[in-house]
Amino acid sequence: MILTVTLNTALDITYRVRELRPHASHRVDELTERPGGKGLNVARVLAALGHEVTATGFVGGATGRALRDQLAHTPDVVDALVPVSGSTRRTIAVVDTTAGDTTQLNEPGPEITPAEWSAFQEAYEVLLRSCSAVALCGSLPPGVPVGAYAQLVRAARASAVPVLLDTSGEPLRRGIAARPDIVKPNADELAELTGSHDPSQATRDARRRGAHSVVASLGAQGLLARTPDGDWRAAPPRAVRGNPTGAGDSVVAGLLSGLVERLPWPERLSRAVALSAASVLAPVAGEFDRPAYEELVHHVTVDVCPHQVEAW
Repeated sequence: MILTVTLNTALDITYRVRELRPHASHRVDELTERPGGKGLNVARVLAALGHEVTATGFVGGATGRALRDQLAHTPDVVDALVPVSGSTRRTIAVVDTTAGDTTQLNEPGPEITPAEWSAFQEAYEVLLRSCSAVALCGSLPPGVPVGAYAQLVRAARASAVPVLLDTSGEPLRRGIAARPDIVKPNADELAELTGSHDPSQATRDARRRGAHSVVASLGAQGLLARTPDGDWRAAPPRAVRGNPTGAGDSVVAGLLSGLVERLPWPERLSRAVALSAASVLAPVAGEFDRPAYEELVHHVTVDVCPHQVEAW
């Protein structure tokens, strides 16, 4: 079983409009609602790949009840969410179908009490006993300590469970020092962490800060990976247009499934890049266009980088 952690879960609402114009009224052509937050998106992609998944994090209020109702109809994803007194947030994505652009609005999330955080930590440590890998994903809701991910990484390592961290800002800075097996920042998050806008230099710096492996998401350019086994650049065979929301979460699912299946790094990266591109072609986050994925995965370019990282 793979465990995904989404401390700041959300009900994802996606509006599709023909053209998004400031200061104008819009007729919505299509509306979809899905359980959201990065870890829940990862869980749905993992389940679609055939893995058993358990999803945990915080959930509460009427929005939380709607989220859980929908999650109950998601095949192969077990709900282990921890209830809280506050209300789960909503995220609003407005997709301009003419331009192919997406505008995102994210609410902050409920205030988590110290007692609720303690209850989550206890539940998390129990779940670690039966999982093969864990993904720690997304932002922290108000009230959760900024070093929360560092605590959760250390707990996973104490249980000998491989852990992937996908967050940003100070939670990433503290979490990476706890030595996660993989971190997956995007280019902006990596630059904020290291102070370098050169992805090659920044990924080296991120490894020095504690991560065993760093996989940087470079958008349409694909992935840059620095690992104890070597360094690679992986790129899709062609650019795709659509809704990029959740593409990074599909990268996480590809990396984590490859880790659990003990695939070599080039195969993990090919899967992650193909899933990311196929997710852009899907209507909502947490899904991917399967025919596109099955075609793309055989055509991803994976090249060895010229400069190898230092031995761990």
